[in-house]
Amino acid sequence: MTNETMLKFNYPDSLIREYEHWAVLLRPAQVTIGSLVLAGRGEEERFPDLPRDAFGELKKVAGELEYALSAAFAQDKINYLMLMMVDRQVHYHVIPRYSAPVQLDGRDYPDEDWPGPPDVTRALVLPDGAAAIQERIASAWPA
Repeated sequence: MTNETMLKFNYPDSLIREYEHWAVLLRPAQVTIGSLVLAGRGEEERFPDLPRDAFGELKKVAGELEYALSAAFAQDKINYLMLMMVDRQVHYHVIPRYSAPVQLDGRDYPDEDWPGPPDVTRALVLPDGAAAIQERIASAWPA
């Protein structure tokens, strides 16, 4: 199932991994290297309205997501932000946090807001786009 929020975040082109109730998407505007969207695949607009099975599956998805981000970029922390102010369906913005700059394609990308809250309105400028980030996370995903 696909919903409006998933499409807003460039599904299916941004897809990293899909589950029965959740989809992990590369966030088009990278707040920090490896920023993701963890989107519910249904039409629910309130977190408690998700199907019971979605909550059980969330544990598995979050564990695999954190494993892949750690293997790909070795973040120090992960912020899960459930904002849902503009995009209606249940989703989290998943922002990896770094105490030191992340190097990608020979360039350093600092986490400008470390150790405070991330500014989700700001996006990194990636000269080669985000395809390398998406591929790196997808290839680190546990089988």
